[in-house]
Amino acid sequence: MDTIHLSGLEFYGFHGASDEEQKIGHRYSIDASLHVDTLAAGQTDNLALTVNYAEVATCLLEIGTKTQFRLIEALIEVCAKEVFARFPLVQSLELTISKRLPPTPFIVESVGVTIHRERVARDTFSPPLA
Repeated sequence: MDTIHLSGLEFYGFHGASDEEQKIGHRYSIDASLHVDTLAAGQTDNLALTVNYAEVATCLLEIGTKTQFRLIEALIEVCAKEVFARFPLVQSLELTISKRLPPTPFIVESVGVTIHRERVARDTFSPPLA
């Protein structure tokens, strides 16, 4: 299976365990690896035969900026589910969402969650919305 990558997609979102985090927001970063068969697109130079990474980026940014969750784990599951729903050529994916400069008692550049999901095994999972 081939892989389409998005790396370092940034947004400002209002996610976090505390009410303060949900009020002031934070910078987040998304890395995505989408497993897609790109052979037909590569042989024909036809965008319709692959996954348009600009549309994937728009999808992920919409979720990141227009929803609100306490946990990155909840946010990332919704992102995965929506990618599978909107992009039927994606067979599996890896997503990483990182919170930049989180409010912690220690100095850390970012904290985050990485998941691997496969269409067959996981695209029917519906996490509760906040």
